[in-house]
Amino acid sequence: MTAVTQRTVLVVLFDGVQSLDATGPMEVFAGASRAPGVSYELRTASVDGGPVRTTAGLTLLPDSSLAEAPVPHMLLVPGGRGTRDAHPELTDWLRARAPRAERLVSVCTGALLLARAGLLDGHRVTTHWNYCEQLARDFPRVHVEPDPIFVRDGKLATSAGVTAGIDLALALVEEDHGRDLALTVARHLVVFLRRPGNQAQFSAQLSAQTARSEPLREVQHWITEHPDADLAVDALAARARLSPRHFARAFRAETGTTPGRYVDRVRLEHARRLLEDTSDSVERIAGASGYGTPEAMRRAFVKALATAPAEYRRRFRTPMSTT
Repeated sequence: MTAVTQRTVLVVLFDGVQSLDATGPMEVFAGASRAPGVSYELRTASVDGGPVRTTAGLTLLPDSSLAEAPVPHMLLVPGGRGTRDAHPELTDWLRARAPRAERLVSVCTGALLLARAGLLDGHRVTTHWNYCEQLARDFPRVHVEPDPIFVRDGKLATSAGVTAGIDLALALVEEDHGRDLALTVARHLVVFLRRPGNQAQFSAQLSAQTARSEPLREVQHWITEHPDADLAVDALAARARLSPRHFARAFRAETGTTPGRYVDRVRLEHARRLLEDTSDSVERIAGASGYGTPEAMRRAFVKALATAPAEYRRRFRTPMSTT
């Protein structure tokens, strides 16, 4: 008979919580609990045990009040518009009880609630990109990292907005029970296993603004579709029918980044996808992604991700890839 490893997960609820911040990770842990020998006991609690209203207008009925809730293995604090409110009772409870949990997790702006309770001081954290500046400004003792989708720092784990909470939950399941189970859950939820924590909150296409003028939008599309082409400024400027100087200035003004940085991010994302989803050799991927040589790709990976392509593939390639 398979021995069951049980971990309790307590999700804090409050008016103005974003429902997916809470239910997304809960679905991951519930899915994992269907496997033999795995049990995440999921509980929810609000300050007074009463129902709460989510940002989408849903009403959620907690299992208990916070005072009645046992100390969990994992305490999860979701985000939402409600985190902008003071919540003094919730802050006091977090300050007194949260340090007793073996894991402390926040999703999106749930980090603001933890920061008000003094639980993030001296730690590396992240939150939704739109609130990173506020978090850093209001809590100068907190080391805010605006780019990653989640950050692990000891027993503390913080994630960016909404779906990043699912990525973090999958990472925690993988840590607890291995990659195979996390992959099974990810397949069931039809999500990637798993975006690494140091992946940027935005893809190159999303992090850069879409250019207003048609020639520059066409160039952006061309870069994405042809990462192995000649993407030097002169070549891109010729495609846009602009002088190199005018092109570089207009591209930065309209997208918020330089052509070179945009090309770098597109190539990195392309190479990562091929490493995750195919069995192509590193040499072939380097050529297809525009790096030319495996060594050039290795340098780009080490600089951006602090890991080499082979190690990246070992950690994040999905086993069902056979092409």
